[in-house]
This record gives sequence, structure tokens and C-alpha cells, in this order.
Amino acid sequence: MAKLYPFEAHTPYRLFYADLIEALTLTLIDGEVGVYADHAPFTAPVCTGILRFKDKKGQWKQAFITEGILEVKPHKTVLLADAAEWPEEIDYSRAAEAKKRAEEQIASSSFRFEMETAKSNLRRAEFRLKTHALQKDGQT
Repeated sequence: MAKLYPFEAHTPYRLFYADLIEALTLTLIDGEVGVYADHAPFTAPVCTGILRFKDKKGQWKQAFITEGILEVKPHKTVLLADAAEWPEEIDYSRAAEAKKRAEEQIASSSFRFEMETAKSNLRRAEFRLKTHALQKDGQT
């Protein structure tokens, strides 16, 4: 059996997840990372995307996360994210509408900061829709 280690995922509003896991993957600003037990310690910024982790039962779980910080310590791994949502918590209609609004903002933006905000909104909406689709396809 694979070695398990403690993992916690926090948002400003709740403790999203806390239990032993076997592995996790997510996207950092310089690419995707996988973390297993006894990984070398590091701290790095996290990008909006999909958090995947293998729980203590050996099942892969997935969740939508926004920007944050990942800290891998010798005794546990901690994710601090601005937001985290399980696939069943995502409102598909709201995410689809947010995607449409962001695309319209990108098309009509005349200032760089407006464009960057719209692109960030689009990325969040697209990952929410993708996470929701994974649940629908039975991939959680």
C-alpha cells in the first residue's frame, strides 16, 4: 500500500478538506506538480484549475480551485486557496453565464487591466464548467 500523508485545503470561508491522502496534483504558476509522501518541502503559488488527489481509499477526487498557495512540509501539505468547490457544488448555469460575460468583456475591452480581469474571469468559468463536466461523466 502506498504511504499516506496529511493534506488540508483551506479557503477564507471554510476548511475545504482535511484527511490523509496518497497523492495530489494541481497547477502552479510554472506548471503542473504532483506531490506524494516524503516530497521535498516547498512553497509555491497555485493557479486557478482543478485539484486532483487520491484519498486514503485509493479513489481520485477532483475539485475546482482558484489562486492560492501550496505549502509542502515534512509533516503535512497545506493548500490555501481563495475558493474551492466540489463538482456537485458548482452551478452550471451560473458558470456558463459567467463564461459568456467574460467572453463579451474580452471582445469589448479597450484597456489592458479590463482584458486581464476578463481573461481571469473566463479561466475561472471554464474550469468550473470542466470540473462540473468531470462529475457528470463519472470521473470524480
